[in-house]
Amino acid sequence: MSVIVTDSGFAADDFACGFVGVDEVAANDCDYGVDLPSDTQPAALAGLNNAAMIRIDFPSFGDGRGFTLAAMLRRAGYKGRLRAKGHVLADQYAMARRSGFDEVEIDDALAARQPRDQWQYRADWQNHNYQARLRG
Repeated sequence: MSVIVTDSGFAADDFACGFVGVDEVAANDCDYGVDLPSDTQPAALAGLNNAAMIRIDFPSFGDGRGFTLAAMLRRAGYKGRLRAKGHVLADQYAMARRSGFDEVEIDDALAARQPRDQWQYRADWQNHNYQARLRG
């Protein structure tokens, strides 16, 4: 099972359309979500603008390629739901939101180790960042 983290806290997954791999996307008008591995090449992002949701895998907390993919999708005009999935830590939540993710999907074990209050502490990601502190 998994837990969805948003600015409001923990929630159950409400996306019922299912996911397919990026290689299985047949058209630019889909009701399903698209799963992207962290090593997806930028050229593979073309044509995903109408996907209901794109879920980018984070195989480890040290693999930041998903943040780059999210930012590239948003700059290319993707307006749908964007979800980080996997080994994203509470400390990385603000970075996930700034790079374009709407939510983070974590497993129950990580949710137990890093409870809701740790994620909520970082939910005010727009105001509490080092750039805002430097601008003073």
